[in-house]
Amino acid sequence: MRFGLFYEHQLPRPWGDGQELRLYQDALDQVEIADRVGFDYLWAVEHHFLEEYSHSSAPEVFLGAASQRTKRIRLGHGIVQLPPAVNHPARIAERIATLDLVSNGRVDFGTGESSSSAELGGFGVRRTDKRAQWQDAIDAITRMFVEEPFAGWLSRDITMPPRNVLPKPVQKPHPPLWVACSRRETIQFAARNGIGALSFSFVEPEDAGKWVDEYYRILASEECVPAGFAVNPNVSVVLPMMLHEDEATAIDRGIDGAHFFAFALAHYYGPTPHDPGRTNVWEEFLSRRAARGFSREQIIANAGTLNVNVGSLRGAVGTPAQVIDLVRRYEAVGVDQISFVLQSGPNKHEHICESLELFGEAVLPHFTEGREERDAAKAERLAPAIEAALARREPARTAAAGYRIDEDAEVARAHRSRDIRSASRRRFRQGFYKLVHGRSDEQIERHFGPAAQRVFFAGMARAFDPSAAAGFTGELEFCLTRVVWTLEIGKSRAHAHPGPAEDPALTLTVATADFLRILAGDANPASLLMDGRLELRGDHELAPRLSEMFGGPSPY
Repeated sequence: MRFGLFYEHQLPRPWGDGQELRLYQDALDQVEIADRVGFDYLWAVEHHFLEEYSHSSAPEVFLGAASQRTKRIRLGHGIVQLPPAVNHPARIAERIATLDLVSNGRVDFGTGESSSSAELGGFGVRRTDKRAQWQDAIDAITRMFVEEPFAGWLSRDITMPPRNVLPKPVQKPHPPLWVACSRRETIQFAARNGIGALSFSFVEPEDAGKWVDEYYRILASEECVPAGFAVNPNVSVVLPMMLHEDEATAIDRGIDGAHFFAFALAHYYGPTPHDPGRTNVWEEFLSRRAARGFSREQIIANAGTLNVNVGSLRGAVGTPAQVIDLVRRYEAVGVDQISFVLQSGPNKHEHICESLELFGEAVLPHFTEGREERDAAKAERLAPAIEAALARREPARTAAAGYRIDEDAEVARAHRSRDIRSASRRRFRQGFYKLVHGRSDEQIERHFGPAAQRVFFAGMARAFDPSAAAGFTGELEFCLTRVVWTLEIGKSRAHAHPGPAEDPALTLTVATADFLRILAGDANPASLLMDGRLELRGDHELAPRLSEMFGGPSPY
């Protein structure tokens, strides 16, 4: 078992002068303690525009500072966002390699796509494209680490001529790769790509064990084709934590932070409307926490054995003895690492520091003996499967001899490729935009009658992607003006028909005109929700996934 410290850099409102400065300086002090007492990993996220929940938009700068105040702790990007509109692949490769140099080879390269509307919309990344962009970018970036020179790239989203991408990382062939996981299917995705799974679901040890078993089964099978040039077989879970010898004191110091972390996460990754610079997430948390399943009153002392979720989220908030027992349960089912969130919500710096010291003194010594031997045995056990997996990965390439930089030709080639890529997208969106922009509801609905609706929903059904459905089967109901449509989702295909659903998992009620405006980008779903013009009933967590499920435009 390895242990990490995980940072979102949370800062609930109200904000005062100097608070962000204090937040970062306190975090660096905390990291020094974690390094000294024996934590193995420091993880820092990359998020953008997520007010209060995460003020961590440049983790490479924070990790660079941490590298100079620590000696042994590994520095993890948890994660770097790979869509090229957020980060160009060459810039990622350069930053990771530079951090590996200044830290003397202590970097872990966690990757991800983002799922929040604030970030995807802020950078113009389509939800339906982000998984393919991750796969494309990770392939290109890992080749930049090992190819000298990088032989160039031409794909739907990345166009780059041959260049020698410098510097190269200390760790060969490259730092260990991870990917952010929030569901069972993304754990499977990590295994198929031969990379570590950074799980951000607050799961009980026994449930985590099922994921671990499946992860290692896939990793050892022919399904595993590594995304990089090395395999990183690891599963990590994230838990909120606050330690104190007195259980009631630990709860008093840490449970609000744990609950705010989960509440704010749901705020940004669900259908909750958000007005930039105006929505106060902390106030919403205080007024709605119990209704959202984060009741403080249900977390009481004298719990004995810790459960991660009991009444509401608790995690590792308790005494050293309770946390030791919880960690042992995760260790018993094969989890490789636990990363703890202490800096969350209103948690105080001095309490975080005390918890870190207590963890190093009272918890960590129970898990250090024999670690190297267990790691060696694991490496030996997995070596044949890893060797076979790497043989399935396409090797590094050699750039064409005699290639010479030609600015005009390269720029023209890049623009031509970009124009071709975006033409079909523009035509589709422009077609809808012309249909709706500046027109009344009556005019729009006249052009989008039953025949047009039948064609559209049949197209959605044909575009259904089972791999993006997260195992969901059931009915989705769309209540438009005077017409109701149902999409029946099976394990491998979808079927559309007019009329209401028998037992819809999610119902979207919206005027036909507003439905078209959403598709055309002429209306914001969050604004329509706030105004009462879009209504969701049922499983709200399905709404943000509709676009992924149907591989194209969707009503949310």
